[in-house]
Amino acid sequence: MKIGFCFPGQGSQRVGMGQGFYDASPVVRALYQEASAVLGFDLPRLSFEGPEDDLQLTVNTQPAVLTASVGAATVLAERGVTPALVAGHSLGEYAALVVAGALAFADAVRLVRKRGEFMQQAVPVGVGAMAAIVGMNLPALEAICAEASIAGGDTREVVDVANINSTAQVVIAGHRSAVERALALAAERGGKKSVLLPVSAPFHCALMRQAAERLAGELAGVPVADPKIPLVRNVDAGITTSAGDVVPFLIKQVVSPVRWVDCVRRMIQEGATTLLEVGSGKVLTGLLRRIDGNVWGHAVEDPASLETALASMGRPDGGKDA
Repeated sequence: MKIGFCFPGQGSQRVGMGQGFYDASPVVRALYQEASAVLGFDLPRLSFEGPEDDLQLTVNTQPAVLTASVGAATVLAERGVTPALVAGHSLGEYAALVVAGALAFADAVRLVRKRGEFMQQAVPVGVGAMAAIVGMNLPALEAICAEASIAGGDTREVVDVANINSTAQVVIAGHRSAVERALALAAERGGKKSVLLPVSAPFHCALMRQAAERLAGELAGVPVADPKIPLVRNVDAGITTSAGDVVPFLIKQVVSPVRWVDCVRRMIQEGATTLLEVGSGKVLTGLLRRIDGNVWGHAVEDPASLETALASMGRPDGGKDA
């Protein structure tokens, strides 16, 4: 069995995430203490008690999701489960880099806090938007985005493909009016469903260029090591095995679409037979079923789901044989 770890991104957060592993593992509690020291506030209290409005702020969401993911991976390692490959959806790529040994956890916490700050500040609230579109193929949607951007005229409004989450679901991002034009065109041309997403900024599009430039300055002084575990990148589904590839692709990731379909397919191509979603939520596990129903996937977000995953993999300490 070749196991891949997939780490969720922003949108997977919820009050209470990570608490089960925090309560069960001294090592996870130490991680949260380390993160709190870096951030300057009580991360366990925010993560486990809220308020939800504060947890939803991008600058708080990013370190909270990262810590929950690394905590879950830590408990898996304590139970003898380690990955042969790692990947992360957007923000999740930082957790993947920590687990792969390329970034120190404290550095990753600081970086994602700054990343969230830069992404939020790049576009005034209300100016940008993101939307999920179901039922259109990627080339058709790319053409729609190009047309909707051109329609902005002198205002130079843009809308880009931001997340390729499954063969049936693609997320677009950009100026709100350009996104709305793209949604109207998609509806005219056979899109089955379109939904504006409740986000505070238009991630993974050209409007994030300033955020990418500011993040580059933060990354310049961060120690980076060769990953001990191959990492499948968001930007191109290529594999990062050397330290020299880490920073350039993290910068490029901010303005580039998350090619999640290609990432999952690359993990399968590299021999992964089991994909564990490590951290809060089950979104990536649901997407896996739409990308390739032949690969077994399971979300590991708390002690109960961990035991179910171990049992399903037929491990003796899982409580039963699959």
